Amino acid sequence: MKIKANIVTDKDCFFGEIEFDSIIKSISKIGPENQSENYLYPGFIDLHCHGGGGHDVMEGEASIRQMLRLHKKFGTTSLLLTTVTDTQMKLDSVFKDIAKVIATPQLEEANILGVHLEGPFLSSQKLGAQPNYVRPFSLKEIKKYHAIAPIKILTLAPESGIKEDEIKELKNLGIILQLGHSNATYEEAKDFINDHCQSITHLFNAMSSFHHRAPGVVGACLAHANCAELIPDLIHVHPGAIKLALRSIPDLYFVTDATAASGMPDGEYHLGQHHVTKCSNGVRLKDGTLAGSSLTLNQALQNLLTLGLSPSESSRRLSSIQANLLNVLDRGAIKVGARADFALTSLNGALKLVIKEGI
Repeated sequence: MKIKANIVTDKDCFFGEIEFDSIIKSISKIGPENQSENYLYPGFIDLHCHGGGGHDVMEGEASIRQMLRLHKKFGTTSLLLTTVTDTQMKLDSVFKDIAKVIATPQLEEANILGVHLEGPFLSSQKLGAQPNYVRPFSLKEIKKYHAIAPIKILTLAPESGIKEDEIKELKNLGIILQLGHSNATYEEAKDFINDHCQSITHLFNAMSSFHHRAPGVVGACLAHANCAELIPDLIHVHPGAIKLALRSIPDLYFVTDATAASGMPDGEYHLGQHHVTKCSNGVRLKDGTLAGSSLTLNQALQNLLTLGLSPSESSRRLSSIQANLLNVLDRGAIKVGARADFALTSLNGALKLVIKEGI
């Protein structure tokens, strides 16, 4: 199959032709970017996704499949299924459901890269919308889940009680540590970022905030982190703060933190054991606390373009940084030999076509 379009890489954008079957066979440059033509992005990669299409990861195999279909329809071709804090019994059951879905992939679903375990080793003071099943760090618990389905990212707070030897063992298992849901001081967070963690979970949200005499986790992230995720729905984080983060963190990448409300009308939905409400000002708990988002990565692209990011920079922060972080180098970029996963859009990012594995 061949497509002529503006081909978006993380370094350049040019008008050209791409030939592919399940992988990219050739890329031919015809001329410079032509804004009257379509734009071909690599399929988006979401490393923080709880649900979509009215379904939540925590609800079982059928719900997982429905949310995968929803996000694939909006251009996300690969993602990490993201859990919330819960009992060991419940998380064990969820991991078994995830393993079943991983074992039987379907073309109409986004590809599962593994699990993002968000908690339960968090600060009870910075739970955000997480159910309160916080407990001290347990390597045994992590290993049990990881043996069922692969954990790729673990969000935890430095104050969870994790020890140096446990951190080394997690890294030996190939698990990426992300600082998040933490009330740590600037000094505690700085040491954890410099010594142990590879990324940050939803920068600015559910972490001790910045003050010029007590910079908190936010200050430590902006001063020391090289990599972090951020929710660009323009509700969780002000556009000015997004621009600040872009100037501070070289490998800032974007996630949805999507809930069951993504792709759905305003109404009542679930996030784990919580009831959440989707309305014009986001997805919230009854007390008004933000509870994930209703974002898709296609809408994220449109938001980023509106903020002034180029197609190339947007693509880098929606696909290639994520692929590099997880070391899945067969996707996340338009290059010969990569998977033929694409999102075809208009100039402003409106989605026209999604292709996964060449179909």
